Amino acid sequence: MSEQRKANQEKLGRKVVDALQKNRFNAVFYNTAQETVEQIISTIPSNATVGIAGSWTIQQLQLVEMLEGRGNMVFCHHKPGLTPEEILETRRKQLTCDVFLTSTNAIIEDGRLVNTDATGNRVAAMIFGPKKVIVIAGTNKIVKSLEEAEERIRMTAAPLNNKRLNRPNPCVHTGQCMDCQGPTRLCNITTVLHKRPPASDIHIFMVGEELGF
Repeated sequence: MSEQRKANQEKLGRKVVDALQKNRFNAVFYNTAQETVEQIISTIPSNATVGIAGSWTIQQLQLVEMLEGRGNMVFCHHKPGLTPEEILETRRKQLTCDVFLTSTNAIIEDGRLVNTDATGNRVAAMIFGPKKVIVIAGTNKIVKSLEEAEERIRMTAAPLNNKRLNRPNPCVHTGQCMDCQGPTRLCNITTVLHKRPPASDIHIFMVGEELGF
């Protein structure tokens, strides 16, 4: 990333952090993924139970490996080899864990979070349940409006996540949402967090790099 683009991303990221704080979210900006990871690990007690959303950002940052390596009980429903029953049970445990780690599909410049889910466990945990929610997002997730957020999900997040998860849905081939109707559809639930829900402790780490889809 050029110095000019890096400076622009920092300016934009800090602007969005200010908007998130006005919407009562706990929000901070870090220039790099490395310092973000260091801060996140330092805020999670070693005896905490940690829920992990299905997130490419979380996988990129290798947070599951770090947390398990130091002894945290991690509830990760997308580990290889889990049965459907084990996946469902793990998703339920994520709703009552000490810390829930996730990303977001889009952050609007005015400080709203927009997410589309297949099952709903991710957005449910973001809204209420875990004692603490940590949202990690690169500046590539920032958009100007709700309409742009929905377009970003249709044109970027949904096709790439369908491909990542090997779902046989049309967007894998077309590169954009086709409003498919099949049983493997990922786009079933869309939520908008306008303000921080009063009973939820939500921390948003804005990163001045491109992360996730």
